[in-house]
Amino acid sequence: MNHRDRARGCLLGLAAGDALGAPAENLTPEQIAARWGRLTEIEGGGTDDTEYAIFAASLLLRHGHALTPADVAVAYRGEIIPLVTGPMRGAGFSELGTVQALRRGLEPPLTGRVHQHGWSDGLAMRAAPYGIFCPGDPAEAARLVEQDGLVSGDGEGILGGRAVAGAVAAAMAGARPRQVADAALAVIPADSWTARAIARVLDVLADGTAGDLGPRLHRAVVVRHYPWTDVAPEAVALALAAFLAGEGDVEASVTFGVGLGRDADTIGAIAGAMAGAHQGEAGVPRRWAERIGPATGKCLPVVKGRHVLDVADELAKGR
Repeated sequence: MNHRDRARGCLLGLAAGDALGAPAENLTPEQIAARWGRLTEIEGGGTDDTEYAIFAASLLLRHGHALTPADVAVAYRGEIIPLVTGPMRGAGFSELGTVQALRRGLEPPLTGRVHQHGWSDGLAMRAAPYGIFCPGDPAEAARLVEQDGLVSGDGEGILGGRAVAGAVAAAMAGARPRQVADAALAVIPADSWTARAIARVLDVLADGTAGDLGPRLHRAVVVRHYPWTDVAPEAVALALAAFLAGEGDVEASVTFGVGLGRDADTIGAIAGAMAGAHQGEAGVPRRWAERIGPATGKCLPVVKGRHVLDVADELAKGR
C-alpha cells in the first residue's frame, strides 16, 4: 500500500466518521441506541472537523516543516476572519475564542489561552494531516501539529492533537493498531490527563470482562458532570479505543466510536482517520465514500469546494 493510498484513506475516513457521527453529537449511547440501534449510515454532511482538517492541510502545503504559530495566525487573519460576517456556524469553543482573540490583536500562544477552552478537542479533530505529512515520524508530526495548536489551544488540547498526529503518522507507515496507540502515548507526557485517559481505555480493552464495552469505557474516561463534550483527553481516548476495538477496520472502528456518543463526530473523525490510514482508501466502505462530497464551507468558507481526496493527493505529493 503506497503513501497516497493511505493518505486518501485517512482523510476519507476522517470525513466519513465526521459525517456519520454528526447527528449523534452530544447524545448518550442510550439515546443513540434508541434512535438508530447501531448508527451505520451517513445521513448528511460533515462538520467543522472536516473543514478544519482541510484548512490544516493547506497550512502544511504552504509552509511544510517550517510551519510556525505566526504562520497559522496570519492564515486565520487573512483567510478565516475576513469571511466570517456573522457567527461561525458549527465552530468549537476554542476556535471561536481564537477568532475573537485574533480580532483583538493578540498573538499566539496567548490566543489559545485567553478563551479558557484550551483543553478542547479542536486541534485533535484536525490533526490527521500532520500525520499524513510525516509518515513513520510521530515525533515530527506531533511537533508540527503543536505549531498549529499554539494558536487555538493550550495544555491538554495541544496534547490531544499531538497524540492524534503521532498515531496517524505511525498508521501511515503500516503500524499495527496497538503500535498506533503506543505512538500516541510516545509523543505526550506520561503524567498528562490525555496519557492517563488512553492508559485507562487500554486497561478496559485488555480486561476481557464480560458485558457491554461502551459503558466501561465511559466509566473510565468520561467527565460526567462537565456540561460540554468536547474534552480532548476524553475524545482522543475514546477514538483510540474505537480504533483498537475495531482492530483497525474503518467501518467497525467508526461505527463503534460514534455509538459512544459525547462528541461523536470528532470521535468518529479521529477513529476514521487512524483506521483509514491503516487500511487505505479501499478500507472505507464505498457507500460512505460516495456520500462524501466537496466541503460546503458552512463553518470555514475558505475551504468551500475542496474535496478531501484532492487534499490527500496534494499532501502525498507535497510531503
